[in-house]
Amino acid sequence: MKNLRDVPSPSPEAYDRARTALQTAMGEPDATVVRPKRWFSWPKVGVAAVGAAAVAAAVVLGTSSGSVPAGPSDAAPQAVEAPLVKLASAVQAAGTQPGDASLIINTKFGLDDKPDLNYTLYTDKGRQFTGDSAKTLVDAVAKGHAEPATPYDGKVMAAARLAAKGDVDKARIAMITASNNALGVGLSPAEADKAWAAAQAETAEMLRKIGKPVPAPKPRPTGKDLENLINNHLWSNAEHALFANAADAEVRAGVLKLYATIPDMIVGKTDVDGQAALTLTAPPAILGGSTDVLAINAGNGLPIREEITSAETSKRYVVNYKAFRVTIADVAAGKI
Repeated sequence: MKNLRDVPSPSPEAYDRARTALQTAMGEPDATVVRPKRWFSWPKVGVAAVGAAAVAAAVVLGTSSGSVPAGPSDAAPQAVEAPLVKLASAVQAAGTQPGDASLIINTKFGLDDKPDLNYTLYTDKGRQFTGDSAKTLVDAVAKGHAEPATPYDGKVMAAARLAAKGDVDKARIAMITASNNALGVGLSPAEADKAWAAAQAETAEMLRKIGKPVPAPKPRPTGKDLENLINNHLWSNAEHALFANAADAEVRAGVLKLYATIPDMIVGKTDVDGQAALTLTAPPAILGGSTDVLAINAGNGLPIREEITSAETSKRYVVNYKAFRVTIADVAAGKI
């Protein structure tokens, strides 16, 4: 995609169609999360998702935005991780620093340990600029080359803000369903089955159009599979909001409150590069056996580092994060 910077972005309609097809395919119980390139992409994708991913991945990655399929639940667990709730309150009390945008700089280390630097500027008006260096980000901002706003980004931000304002139960549902409601959150069993069937039919049509085999329909997930999918989507959608707009205190506080509702979340203490930090370890069951450990600053909740280990290959990936509150004018002038 770095070689396609001059290619016009797809229309919002094309983008949404591709996203829907990909996320519906990823809604299978054996699938794990696919994230946008600027952070990390899981190496494991369900077989049924491959065909749709082939069509949609270029659109999703090309716009540097991403999500995961929705999971059904309107019964949120109680917030059991007091440290996260306490930190969220402190973050809200401190408020958002001056500025009109969040700047996130992340450095991803893959299997070759070579750094892959990425810049994301998320403005208070919902526009997004990206670059693989300070210069390319400055150029994008100076030229007004914002990426298309997506409904998904707006939904995850709104869900985080809702949680920050106190309606965590409602916010949890909104975050889980930020991309779609293929599994029928809040619907009757009959309506949920209908929504699931419609989503599978849409995916099947997409596969047929690209000449890929169409797998036999699968029943809507239930039981533990359903619970794990719910928490998988909550974890990843909330993480998307955090990684795009961490410098916004309200978004950050809301994400922390939502993470506190994930059962079996492990919250620990550590030190990262001289910073007192909390580690948030997602339950491996919700990640297909892979591990994802997010380290956040213990005082302000800003993300510091993420370490991911693949269940299939035991390969480890590390991403370092820096988040700042900035003004668009300063970035356009090269002041980063």
